[in-house]
Amino acid sequence: MPVEVFEGRNLIFVDEGHKGSGGEAWREVRDALAETGFTFEYSATFGQALTAARNDALTTEYGKAIAFDYSYRYFYDDGYGKDFHILNLQEETTADRTDTLLLANLLSFYEQQLVFANKSAELSPYNLEQPLWLFVGSSVTTLRSDVLTVARFFHRTLSEAVWATETIGRLLEGDSGLTDEYGADVFKDKYPYLRNGGGASEAAVYRDVLARTLHTPSGGGLHIADIRGSKGELGLKASGSDDYFGLIYIGDTTTFKSLVTDAEAGITVEEDALSGSVFAEIGTPGTTIETLIGSRKFIEGWNSWRVSNMGLLNIGRNEGSQIIQLFGRGVRLRGRDMTLKRSSALETEGRHPEQIGLLETMNIFAVRANYMTQFRDYLEREGVPDLWELPLFIRPNREFLDKGLVIPRVDDERDFKAETEVGLEYDDGMQPVYMNVSTRVLSLDSEESLIDEASASAGEETVIPPESLALVDWDRMYLSLIEYKEQKGMDNLVVRPEALKSIMEAGCKAYRLVADESLARPKDVEEWTRLQDTVIGILRQYADKLYCRRREKWESNHMVYKKLDETDTNFSFKKIREDGRGQYVVGVPRTDKKLIKEIESLIADCRALYENESGSLPRIYFDRHLYQPLLVENGGKHLKISPPGLTESEQGFVKDLRAYWSENRDGCLSDSEVFLLRNQGKGIGVGFFENSGFYPDFILWIKTSDAQRIVFVDPHGMLHEDAPEHSDRIGLYKRLRYLSETMREQFGLNEVTLDSYVVSATPYDILRKRLSGKWNRSKFVSEHILFPERNGDYDYIAEILTGQNATDGDGGYPSPVALR
Repeated sequence: MPVEVFEGRNLIFVDEGHKGSGGEAWREVRDALAETGFTFEYSATFGQALTAARNDALTTEYGKAIAFDYSYRYFYDDGYGKDFHILNLQEETTADRTDTLLLANLLSFYEQQLVFANKSAELSPYNLEQPLWLFVGSSVTTLRSDVLTVARFFHRTLSEAVWATETIGRLLEGDSGLTDEYGADVFKDKYPYLRNGGGASEAAVYRDVLARTLHTPSGGGLHIADIRGSKGELGLKASGSDDYFGLIYIGDTTTFKSLVTDAEAGITVEEDALSGSVFAEIGTPGTTIETLIGSRKFIEGWNSWRVSNMGLLNIGRNEGSQIIQLFGRGVRLRGRDMTLKRSSALETEGRHPEQIGLLETMNIFAVRANYMTQFRDYLEREGVPDLWELPLFIRPNREFLDKGLVIPRVDDERDFKAETEVGLEYDDGMQPVYMNVSTRVLSLDSEESLIDEASASAGEETVIPPESLALVDWDRMYLSLIEYKEQKGMDNLVVRPEALKSIMEAGCKAYRLVADESLARPKDVEEWTRLQDTVIGILRQYADKLYCRRREKWESNHMVYKKLDETDTNFSFKKIREDGRGQYVVGVPRTDKKLIKEIESLIADCRALYENESGSLPRIYFDRHLYQPLLVENGGKHLKISPPGLTESEQGFVKDLRAYWSENRDGCLSDSEVFLLRNQGKGIGVGFFENSGFYPDFILWIKTSDAQRIVFVDPHGMLHEDAPEHSDRIGLYKRLRYLSETMREQFGLNEVTLDSYVVSATPYDILRKRLSGKWNRSKFVSEHILFPERNGDYDYIAEILTGQNATDGDGGYPSPVALR
């Protein structure tokens, strides 16, 4: 249609706006349509497109018009999407080495499949999808066809059992013959789940790869079937198998089939006149399609949560938006509670299922591809470097651990499952669970038969009405919950049939459901089936949440004082090593070889590492902390530290405590000793529970000859905190007073007391205005809320160490005498 048809003040929305950087005709149309209106363009890859265009005028125009920049650096740093691992052979390589790399990629993908299958119950809350191996090449029908290279590889894997078995053995032994820039075998530390999963032989691994990934019991050879019912689709299956394990999705299938035949590779070419589109079924649960192979056809305009591995040939030799577009196919992640974040970024969730990182990491293997080099360069510019990981062991202070310090922990002899029954019931004190089952909007390109799954959904938040609940098969619900609790190991969860209906009848108080109206009010058998599945999902989530809540409250009520020693989990972190030795993992940009060498040298110099703060690794040295070193966040360097280093507010507290100790160790603290320990998160540190789990950042001991006071300190921003009267974090000190009395009566330890403080990173003036009522410093102190200030009138460290909560006569500042 001529542009002139659209007269007036048009509002133009442009998806994939970066495409306009490559052509004047498109921009002329856009400018004409919006001459008296407004254009809003969006894209993930403006930066790359403008760099590729090398057009100063265009760069100037867009540079002045950006309303919101959320490029990949910020996306990744905020915890969104998957982690990634990049492996690349930059040099030209032989066919045999290419097949070795592709088999390594297949083995990595198989490991993800294995974890997904074996840990399905534990992984369920994280909304992970069945893994998919995406393979992209740049050429399809030439003599060096990338797609043909992949097809030949699958045929070899299926038909040459001896080669496949021996190569799998070398890969698992870290003896592949493929080395990195440091001369080490690139697979030396890979495949942790396969290596630690029972020691299966390479022959057993190969047999399971055939069965699980290629859907054949014995191999035999590759068959490529032209699916006549859907243009551009070629199904892949093993000889004698009825199920397709993969799909080649390209434009010109006729020429490619001729290429396969002419290549005389032993691959069988046939026709399938019965099947419909296989590509359309890739997102269907339970699909047999494990592998999707093509050229550039699905770099854009295709959405899938399944992609977990990418194999690349000859892709990315030219800088441009295709690099990040292709990368975006694999980093998409729903995440726990639909946060879109990887579990390592969910600090409030604490410890997560083992091996979940394997499924939250996209592996990229590339042969003859500058893609990797260019993408690494792009990530470096964006501040998200590819990291070289270095282990750093902590050194506990054994002299301090011999001082008789105690720590409140759940008694080893108590057993929650054996001692407690948890009845599945509606709990009005629990936040509702959330589920989104709305229909996705799909569109079909008739020319390419490409289904483009849009991210928008048609549903709204709704409640299942009583008349629809009356249609639910409650016997099925009951049996499903019984099966689920057994899968999850919730042996002491008691499920009563009548309780399930009462939970659902609580409506929005128990659950928040985003769904189509047809689900809430079904009119046929298909819609009724969807309703059944949705109710099961809600009840399972509710059971999970209730069970965790009850278990956590029980644990906080069954604490005892244990002697603090090196076996405490706060010293072993996540027990990365079998011997339980605690260690950090420090990730350093691979390209920064100088920094890598500096940190490696520092790690080797124990005196420098453990006894001062100098050098390339940002850390705080406080000799009263119970282990060294105490690492801090980045410090201006592009480092990734696990467990995370101290935040700015946490660093401030440690430095202020260090200064106060130095100033007063021979004065008002002369008869006391002070010890500090960073408290780890869920499943590792000491936590307290009411409505939610709370793990204070630090545990502080103030010990005299005949007593010790244990103070939990949490430097924490308060802008988003509940009002003090409703906050478990703030009110913990009251709970600890009760816990102290209870444990004193139970164990006769009169010399031990418990206390807690929140140190507000939100300034006093801002927080006071946010809270209703008359809040002055004295009132904050009385509620154990302190501000990180040290002056003549107010010293928050003194208050923490004395715990006197004294105020002056007029209710203004606390008494400086008491606080000092």
